[in-house]
Amino acid sequence: MDTAPLLRATFFLDAAHPSLVALAAEVSRGASTQREQAVRLFRWVRDQVRYDPYSVRLRRDAFTASATLAARRGFCITKAILYAAGLRALGIPSRLGFADVINHLATERLRALMRTELFVYHGYAEALLDGRWVKATPAFDAALCERFGVAPLEFDGVHDAVLQPVNARGDRFMEYVRDRGATDDFSYEDFLAAWTQHYPHLVSSPLLGGGDFHAEASSERR
Repeated sequence: MDTAPLLRATFFLDAAHPSLVALAAEVSRGASTQREQAVRLFRWVRDQVRYDPYSVRLRRDAFTASATLAARRGFCITKAILYAAGLRALGIPSRLGFADVINHLATERLRALMRTELFVYHGYAEALLDGRWVKATPAFDAALCERFGVAPLEFDGVHDAVLQPVNARGDRFMEYVRDRGATDDFSYEDFLAAWTQHYPHLVSSPLLGGGDFHAEASSERR
């Protein structure tokens, strides 16, 4: 396999950006294997970058890994881009995967805003570790998972880490309905076309509503 395209820095996966290089150095300090580095990076992106669906800004530059790292907040796609770029900064081949999912635990406000429970173009990352591809989804931070009553998704670098089908009470959480496959880089045009098809009322807005998703999650559980 030619891994060169899976290690190169791109506009979106800007792995050579100084902030990404510094993050790679931070998470790799003391790690003895690439697997350990990948696991550390996963936990960092999962918990240190707040999951915030209201942070979506439909501008190309808002989807770069360095922009998400600077903002310390993002949603599934931007956090997957950050994780994939961080992997490349560590010298670990990576790619992006996309799927359409039904999110049964979206808040009432988010469902009303999107007018559906179908979340198209859900993003995750894949790392090439020990000669095989492993999926990792660093979207929901541990604090948010606690508010929703679901265990944080763990990644061991061996098994796929995809979103949990049920929460702690056994209620449906995430349901995968369409696999869009994996790509070497993010296509903003393909993403925007999918959103235009499914959420035309949102595409004209530069910001997805605004609000505090973590607070909403806590309020709806009470």
